[in-house]
Amino acid sequence: MSGRSLAYLNTIPIDEVKGLTGKRGQALRKAGIVSVSDLLLHTPRRYLDRSAVTPIGELSGSEEVTVIGRVRKVSLRRPRRNLSIVEVEIADESGSIRCVWFNQPFRANQLKEGTEAAISGKFETRKGRRQMNSPAVDLFTSDLESLVTGRVVPIHPSTGEVGPGHMRRAVHNALLRSRPILDPLPQDLVSRMNLLERDVAIANMHFPDSMDDIPPARQRLVFDELFRLQVALALNKRRMIDEAQGFSHGIDAEEVRRYLSVISTRMKLDLLARGDLDAGVEVEIQESIDDGIAASLDVAVADALAGVGSFEPATAMAHAFADTLPFPPTNAQIRAIFEILGDLAVAHPMHRLLQGEVGSGKTLVAVFALLAAVGSGFQAAVMAPTEVLAEQHFLGIAALIESAGMTPPVMSSDELGMESLFTEEPNKHRVSIALLTASHAEVNFRPRGTTSRDDLLAWIADGRVDVVVGTHALIQEGVHFARLGLAVVDEQHRFGVAQRVLLKEKAVDVDPDLLIMTATPIPRTLSMTLYGDLDVSVLDEMPPGRIPVATRAVDPAALGAVYEEVREQVAAGRQVFYVCPLVEESLKIEAASATAEYDRLRGVFPDLRLGLLHGQMPSKDKEATMRAFRAGESDILVATTVIEVGIDIPNATMMVIQDADRFGLSQLHQLRGRVGRGAHVSSCVLVADPTTDEGEARIAAMVATNDGFRLAEEDLRIRGQGTVFGTRQSGMADLRLADILRDTETLISARRAAFDLVGGDPDLSAHPDIKDEIREMLGDAVGWLFVS
Repeated sequence: MSGRSLAYLNTIPIDEVKGLTGKRGQALRKAGIVSVSDLLLHTPRRYLDRSAVTPIGELSGSEEVTVIGRVRKVSLRRPRRNLSIVEVEIADESGSIRCVWFNQPFRANQLKEGTEAAISGKFETRKGRRQMNSPAVDLFTSDLESLVTGRVVPIHPSTGEVGPGHMRRAVHNALLRSRPILDPLPQDLVSRMNLLERDVAIANMHFPDSMDDIPPARQRLVFDELFRLQVALALNKRRMIDEAQGFSHGIDAEEVRRYLSVISTRMKLDLLARGDLDAGVEVEIQESIDDGIAASLDVAVADALAGVGSFEPATAMAHAFADTLPFPPTNAQIRAIFEILGDLAVAHPMHRLLQGEVGSGKTLVAVFALLAAVGSGFQAAVMAPTEVLAEQHFLGIAALIESAGMTPPVMSSDELGMESLFTEEPNKHRVSIALLTASHAEVNFRPRGTTSRDDLLAWIADGRVDVVVGTHALIQEGVHFARLGLAVVDEQHRFGVAQRVLLKEKAVDVDPDLLIMTATPIPRTLSMTLYGDLDVSVLDEMPPGRIPVATRAVDPAALGAVYEEVREQVAAGRQVFYVCPLVEESLKIEAASATAEYDRLRGVFPDLRLGLLHGQMPSKDKEATMRAFRAGESDILVATTVIEVGIDIPNATMMVIQDADRFGLSQLHQLRGRVGRGAHVSSCVLVADPTTDEGEARIAAMVATNDGFRLAEEDLRIRGQGTVFGTRQSGMADLRLADILRDTETLISARRAAFDLVGGDPDLSAHPDIKDEIREMLGDAVGWLFVS
C-alpha cells in the first residue's frame, strides 16, 4: 500500500501538528516525542470500555470495577506528620461512592468539584458505604468529548502540560495529517504472519471501534519494533562476516569434543565408584552403563591417547590439557568448547557470547580457546574490567595451564630467548602468560615481581608472550601484538563498544576471533534482543559436587546472631565477606558504608583480622588487601561491590550483605557467587529492612532460588526492560510497546523473518523502505550499516 512512511513522518516535527505549539509541544519534546512518528507510536497505556462501566448504584460484592461520574465533594486532611488523606465523593445518576487516597495530596487539586472522571479500582463496602482505596483516575474535559463518546476510550500517558485528553486530540490530528501510512513489509510476509496492514494497526491502536480491535493492532506494532531491531542485528552479523579478514586455527573441534566426552565419563565413573556424585549425576552415569557405553570406555580412552601424537599442535595441546583436569567437565562445558573451537576452525572471525552461571566453569572453557590460538601460532588477549579480576584471571589461567605441564621454566634475563620457551620433547608445549594492568606487569617465565613494564611490552610485541591478561591497559598506545589471534573480553557489559573495537584493532592485517564472557545470566529473550548478531553459548549446568549456597534474610535488629555465625566460621578456619552499598557515609542515602562498617566491625571483632576493599583505594592497596585475604591473612573482608565479579576464594564460606535491598538482583546474585566455591557448606545473609515493593521482591527472589537464569527473568519482570540496549552500550532506542517476556513468540518470529530477509537481500537494495526506516528510526546506533 502506498502512503507516507514512518521514516518520512520521523522527519516532521510535532510543531506541525495542530494543537502542539508552545508549552504543549515543548513538554512533548522534553519527553522524547519530537516527531509525528513518535506521536503515532505513543500508544495508549490502557482503554476504558464504556460498555463495561458499572453504574455506581449497581455496585455489589468486592471486585475490580470502573465507574464514571462527577466530583461532588473534595477534602484534604493531614492527621499527623508524613500522612495526608484525600477523600473525594464521585456521583453518577444512580448513586455515589467515596474514594480515598493516602499520601497523594495532589489528588485534591486534580479532582476539583464538577470534574468528570473515570475511577478504576477495587470496590468494597465499609459501614454500609461504597468505597474505593487509591483507585486509578482518568479525567475527561468537555472540549474533547467528541473523541470519547464512542464505546472504547483510549487513555494515553500524560506528559507534563499534555494530559490524556489533549494527547488524544493531538494523536487524532496527527493521524489526519499522516494517513495513509506506508507499509514497508513485503505483502507475502504480512499475509504469512497474519498481520494487519500498518495503517490500520496504528489507527486501531489509538481509536479502536471495539476492544477486539486492540490485540491484532498491538501484535502488528510489536512485530514492527522487534523486526526493525532484528534486521539491524542481522545486517551487523552479515557485515562482520563479509568485511572481516580472518584465519583458521588448526584445531579439530570434533576430536576435542569426542576426547572430552570420553574423559568426562571416565572421571564420573571413578567418582561414582567412590560415592562422590550427587543423585542426578549417578542416574546419568547409570544410564550410560545400561547403554553399554562404559564397557567400551577403556578402548575409547586407549584409542584417544594413542592418537595424540598424530594431531596438529592445537588439538594435541587441548588433549594434554584435558588429561590433567581435576574434575569432569560438564556436558554444557563440552558443548560450549565444541562450539567455540568450531568457530576457531573456520576462516571468518568468531563473534561469540559465552554466558554462564557463577561457578559454571567459564574460565575452563576459555582456556581451551586460548590453547587453540597459541597452538596455532597466535597470541591471545584477555581483558577484564578491574585490576583485581585481571590478576585473578592471570593466576587462575596460569594455574590451569601449569597443571598440564605447559608453563615455561623460570628464567633470568640472560637465559631468556624464544627458543627457551619450548622443550625438545614432542607435544610438551610451553605457554607464556603475562599480566598487564596500569600498576602491574608480570610474566610467568620470570620470578614474581622482577618484570619491568618495558620488557613485557617488548616481549608482547615480538611474540615471546603467548597470552596477555589485563585491563584497559591492553588497549593503550604502546601495546603492540606480534600476531593477535584471539581477544577474550570478560564481563563485557562493563566495557563500551569502542573499547572492544580497540582491543580487536591490536591485531595486524587480520581480524582476531572475539569471545565475550559474562557471569550475568541473560534471559533467552533478552539475549536475542541484545546479542542477536552474536552466536551464543550457554553454560546452564553446574560442575558436580558444587554445594548450593543457603540464603536467608535477616532483620538489622538481629545482627547479633549474624555476628555469632561469623565467629563460628572464622573459628572453623573459614573466611567471611561483609559487603556494603557505599564507600563513604552519605547524608542523602541511609545505607551502610564500607569505611564506617570497617571501623565499627573492628570494635565488634577486636580479636579478628579485618581487611577493607573498595574502588577508591589506590591499586597497590587493593592488590595488597586481596593478596592478604587470598592467602588467609585476614578473616573478614569488608568491601563494596568491587568484589562482585570474578573473585575466587574457595575458603570463603559466608557472605553478609548489609542493606541488601539497596542492591539490584543481578548484583546480589553475583555477590552470593563469591562463596560456595570450595568443598565447604556456605551461606549468604541478606541484612535488610525493605521499604519498597521492589526491594521486598528482590530479597524474596534471592531466598527462593539459586538459579541465576530464573533470577534474571524475575529481575526483568521487577525492573521492566527499560532501555534494553543500554546494557550493550549501543545507544539503540527503547522498545516502546514490545515486552520481551510477554512477546517471546513474536520475537522469535520477527527474528526468523529478519534473518531470512537479510539472507536474501544483504544490502536491502530490494527493500529500500525498510532500510530507510531502520536508518531513521534507530538513528546513530546503526549508522555504520549505511556507510558506503
